[in-house]
Amino acid sequence: MKHTISVLVENEFGVLSRISGLFSGRGFNIESLSVAPTQDPDVSRMTLVTRGDDRILEQITKQLNKLISTIKVVDFTDEEFIERELALIKVATEAESRAEALRIVDIFRAKVIDVTPKSYTIEITGAPAKVDAVLELLRPMGIKEVVRSGPVVVGRGAKRSWIA
Repeated sequence: MKHTISVLVENEFGVLSRISGLFSGRGFNIESLSVAPTQDPDVSRMTLVTRGDDRILEQITKQLNKLISTIKVVDFTDEEFIERELALIKVATEAESRAEALRIVDIFRAKVIDVTPKSYTIEITGAPAKVDAVLELLRPMGIKEVVRSGPVVVGRGAKRSWIA
């Protein structure tokens, strides 16, 4: 089962290493990881996506909460949340495929951010499924490079799930 976990941590050296160590020590892969400071520069928010058994993930959540640097852990797996990802996609565009690439960009409300005689670099934000759909449509043209941020999430509604 896919788990999306947000961890609010003190913004200090070594925290990322300790948290990733919890996952690897239990044989779990982190599929994606996004980390950035919050409105308080002393606090960072990590968004992790992993797959695994609910029972083991519950243990990892408990272990995360025991780390001194951890302020709060939220597993969004069973909650309503908004999820967004950023991707930069460099696609080959010969003369005959340029118009089709632009149509795809327009349909998905993406942007062409760089143009060369033989390629477009496209920026897209949205749910991971939207990014996957764009990649599938662009694949026949020849994708040269893809960079994905991994998802970031926030809970839905007025309820605040964070201290900071």
